[in-house]
Amino acid sequence: MKKSIAACTGMLIVMGSACGAELAYTVRPTEMKAKPFTNAATLAKLAGNSKVDVLMRQSSWLQVKADANTGWVKMLSLRFDQMGNAPKAGAGNSNLGTLFNIVQTGSGGSGASTGVKGLKIEEGLRNPRPNPDALRQMEELDVNDAEVKAFAKAGKLSPSTMAYVPAPGAN
Repeated sequence: MKKSIAACTGMLIVMGSACGAELAYTVRPTEMKAKPFTNAATLAKLAGNSKVDVLMRQSSWLQVKADANTGWVKMLSLRFDQMGNAPKAGAGNSNLGTLFNIVQTGSGGSGASTGVKGLKIEEGLRNPRPNPDALRQMEELDVNDAEVKAFAKAGKLSPSTMAYVPAPGAN
C-alpha cells in the first residue's frame, strides 16, 4: 500500500514539475513577500489583475515572478487560466465562484483547483518527462514501521482496526 501511494505521489510530482512555470493573475491588489510568511518583508505591491509566473508552492503560499521581482503571495490571491487569457476587469475571484458552484452542483465547472497546482494531466500523459530529483526527494520521505510506531507513541495514538466498506450491492 505504501509503495502504491509513493508511486502515485511520485507520478504527480514528476508530471507537475514537467510543466514548469504556470501563468496566473492576481485577483485583488496583493503584497509580494520576501518569504512565505504574513509578517515577512514586502518586496512589491501587485495591482489586481497583474500577470505573474508561478514557480513553486509551499503550503498556502506560491512563489511567483512578476517583472524583475521574485517573491511569495498567498495562494488564494491568484487565479490560474489554462488558456493564457487575462481575466476581465471586475470579474472577481473565480476560485470563490468555483467554490459556490461545487457547493450547489458538486462540480467545479471550470476545473479550478488550488490543491494540485500546475498539474496538467493530459500534457503530462502525452509528453511524460522523468524527474529523478523529485523521485529521490520523495523516497527520502519514506519511513519504516519503527518510525511510524514511534510517531504514534509520541502522539499518544493507539491502533484500531476498521472493516472495509462493503462493495456496492454487497450484502
